[in-house]
Amino acid sequence: MRYRITHTTSYKYTGLVGHSYNEARLLPRECQHQHLISARLEITPKESDFRVREDFFGNKIAYFTITEPHNTFAITAISEVEVLGGTWQLGLSSNISWEDVKEILLRDKHIEVLDARQYTLDSPYIKTSLELAAYAQPSFTPGRPLFEAVNDLMQRIHAEFTFDSEFTTLSTPVQTVLEHRRGVCQDFAHVAIGCIRSYGLAARYVSGYIETLPPPGKEKLVGSDASHAWFSVYLPDVGWMDFDPTNNQIPGDQHIIVAWGRGYGDITPLKGVVFGGENHVLEVSVDVARLTS
Repeated sequence: MRYRITHTTSYKYTGLVGHSYNEARLLPRECQHQHLISARLEITPKESDFRVREDFFGNKIAYFTITEPHNTFAITAISEVEVLGGTWQLGLSSNISWEDVKEILLRDKHIEVLDARQYTLDSPYIKTSLELAAYAQPSFTPGRPLFEAVNDLMQRIHAEFTFDSEFTTLSTPVQTVLEHRRGVCQDFAHVAIGCIRSYGLAARYVSGYIETLPPPGKEKLVGSDASHAWFSVYLPDVGWMDFDPTNNQIPGDQHIIVAWGRGYGDITPLKGVVFGGENHVLEVSVDVARLTS
């Protein structure tokens, strides 16, 4: 599948911003099952000192400065991406038990395993805990294949947690989400990752987009899509495999990856330092359009 993604973030300030220093992770990455055809950023007011590099995790990160005084700011990422192989993950399977995977992560010195090992550790947004381990325990029964355990965990989070965009903020602790069983895609991914890491296994946070389709007979509203988040688990005999607890599915050809890291804090889409500006109003518009050619 081929997609054009248009993602606009705009700020309106009550006071004048003198200048700002910014970084953006809005450009999709090239990876095994995804080909980046083109990507660009359009920034208003005009940026200076613009440069793009890869961060520690291999994500594209753009740095730029705005020195022109302003009370509105907008950045639009326009990308074309081809998701390769259709539902590529659905044919994968792995019978290796979660205990064996844990042992491999502890003992194996292969470079791929050493890289995955960092995702077994606590990170700023995700701390392992006895409570997370207890929630995951019905899924992680002795000898169960890791794929089956994680798939079951994903299904349970989807069934037992309520999507509520008003309940959490970006700083709501995972423990609060677990206690109240409410949140959004970011929260569900964080809970799942915390559960998996609490068993000594490797899981990472993935940000991107998902194609949404309108009800039958209705036209899709431009800009009505949104950023999305899910998680990946490392299986030594398969590699990294994605799971989407918000939608209770293994991502196929409708998920577009922008970045991955240990948690949301590693791959914040847009952040920076602003001098002036006082209060602001934030607006976000995302459009994921399937291209026919």
